[in-house]
Amino acid sequence: MGGPEVENLISLLAKLPGMGPRSARRAALRMLQQPDARMLPLAAALAEAARAVKSCVECGNLDSRDPCSICSDHHRDRSAICVVEGVGDLWALERARVHDGLYHVLGGTLSALGGVRPEDLNVSTLVARVSDGSVTEVILALSATVEGATTAHWLTDRLRPLGVAVTKVAQGLPMGGALDALDDGTLAAALRSRRAS
Repeated sequence: MGGPEVENLISLLAKLPGMGPRSARRAALRMLQQPDARMLPLAAALAEAARAVKSCVECGNLDSRDPCSICSDHHRDRSAICVVEGVGDLWALERARVHDGLYHVLGGTLSALGGVRPEDLNVSTLVARVSDGSVTEVILALSATVEGATTAHWLTDRLRPLGVAVTKVAQGLPMGGALDALDDGTLAAALRSRRAS
């Protein structure tokens, strides 16, 4: 069809979220038809991102700065930390512009079936951030799934003894819904109507 290089390109593109084999073939064809305009700039951007982007030591966000641009922004409310499962959720909340505080990326949720235990999540850094006394509220913005609810309950038990208010986003989020797939209005309403956990 186009040689092993083309097949390898299609195979790698098909592994991206939302891309199946047919979409990967179409994308590969478009790039190969105009390599100078599409493929080479993409390759350069991928190489640059792979070199420059890293996980923030404070919150777990992905950024070329460390600490990230959110943690480094002194205009943000440093008394509130919004806890999310993944970086995609953080980006969704930032895109909706509903939280002006800091974030913390857990890296998943507790899951007995998936074998995810508390020590597999980024919790120790969160506890250290809350323990310094400057944080007054931790907002749990976890997906409305059994795993999200279990994780929220476990975190609440772990954080409340530190003297911090623990709230969670309102249940306007659909059960089984992922934060990064929701529209900005739903995210804004859910975050504004948070309540004690």
